[in-house]
Amino acid sequence: VQLQASGGGLVQTGDSLTLSCADSRRTFSNNAVSWFRRAPGKEREIVATVDWKGGSTIWLDSVKGRFTISRDRNTVKLQMNSLEPEDTAVYYCASARRPYGSRSPAEYAYWGQGTQVTVSS
Repeated sequence: VQLQASGGGLVQTGDSLTLSCADSRRTFSNNAVSWFRRAPGKEREIVATVDWKGGSTIWLDSVKGRFTISRDRNTVKLQMNSLEPEDTAVYYCASARRPYGSRSPAEYAYWGQGTQVTVSS
């Protein structure tokens, strides 16, 4: 497994969590890394991307102002604040085949196993 996602859990509305994605085989080098999520009964959606230089993009309007993404060598983190029940999902990190992010899952070569985030009301 190239990418190891961790940090999920069961929290209450308004709590914070930090998800981490560790890269064991240097797939992050010069590539963008994104977090996706899949909520029960819904399609997978991209949440945020950090490009190879550390620039970030939050794709989901519903998490803007609450989530931030950052990278440090072989780890990418997703800081999630003011969590809401609608954030409940399995979160996946993925390493792209390119230095800048893409919404398309097809642009991502390596995926983590997913970490469950459950936000209770």
